Amino acid sequence: MTTALTRVAAFCERYGLDVPIIQAPMAGACPPELAVAVAQAGGMGATGAVLDSPAKIEDWARRFREGSSGPFQMNLWIPDAPPDGDGGAAAARAFLDRFGTPGEPAGASPVFTEQVDALLAAGPTVISSIMGLFDPPTVERIHAAGIAWFACATTLDEALAAQDAGADAVVAQGIEAGGHRGTFDPVAAASTGVGLLALVPQLADALRVPVVATGGITDGRAVAAALTLGASAVQVGTAYLRSPEIGIAPAWSEALGAAAPETSVLTRAYSGRPGRALPTPFVRAWTEAGVAPAGYPVQRALVGQWRRGEAAGVDPVNQWAGQAARLARPESARVITEELWRAARALLPA
Repeated sequence: MTTALTRVAAFCERYGLDVPIIQAPMAGACPPELAVAVAQAGGMGATGAVLDSPAKIEDWARRFREGSSGPFQMNLWIPDAPPDGDGGAAAARAFLDRFGTPGEPAGASPVFTEQVDALLAAGPTVISSIMGLFDPPTVERIHAAGIAWFACATTLDEALAAQDAGADAVVAQGIEAGGHRGTFDPVAAASTGVGLLALVPQLADALRVPVVATGGITDGRAVAAALTLGASAVQVGTAYLRSPEIGIAPAWSEALGAAAPETSVLTRAYSGRPGRALPTPFVRAWTEAGVAPAGYPVQRALVGQWRRGEAAGVDPVNQWAGQAARLARPESARVITEELWRAARALLPA
């Protein structure tokens, strides 16, 4: 068995890192300035491009490269199958009426194949996937361009499927993680919940490719634990949410700092896909009323429409939160990244 630091050194050399810290690709909360700050500390910056047009993808990569020559990751969701019928839109729309008047529907969503083309043209260090796997022709194009593919997995079966499909690394997402669950099956996502402590060593034992641990990693102790369990690097999201590079609303930031481990909840209220968030009045309303949100992406489109209208009580943004949110600090992403590794390194054997 290799030691944690041997694994870390090999991973960092392969991907041009000084520290084994990767910024999570949080769609809607990944300005280039955040990724630049992480890269300046020796880690890997990232963006979640699920909602981005090809032009926005190109612009993000340009702005990142203006601030850093470091490595970066760009992430896409694998599209869900089309919903049955109206996808639950009628019932969800009727429930949203209680919050006020919706605005105009948004235009057409970005085309997945065009997003893939834009990511390949942008040339990141890593293209990553969540909610499933790229098809073989896309994997071939990624590798032909000299880009690595990281696949998010929430179970051992998903991780093995990712490895068999050609993934260069598997991002092991524990149930502790804030934001959307990466489970391949949207139905199973609501009930499949493996903790990181159980997930990482089993993936490390079973896989030939490196494991990147994510979920509940907000301080150096968690980084050291994940690496000791067999990960080669960690991916961090909630720990950066309070950084000034993102600039989230003060109320959300304060709520993160006060959240107990049991505070956050899994909800479909924002997008139709389960994700871990703060239990805001809007999120609780869906549970208390016993009304099921529409499926993805129908629910996401509806919530966006009400946000563009005069709808008091609809959260203006998705208030995601991991189970270790209380440990997140309102400091620069560069300082957070440096401190995560300094504290972790002090706990790892030489």
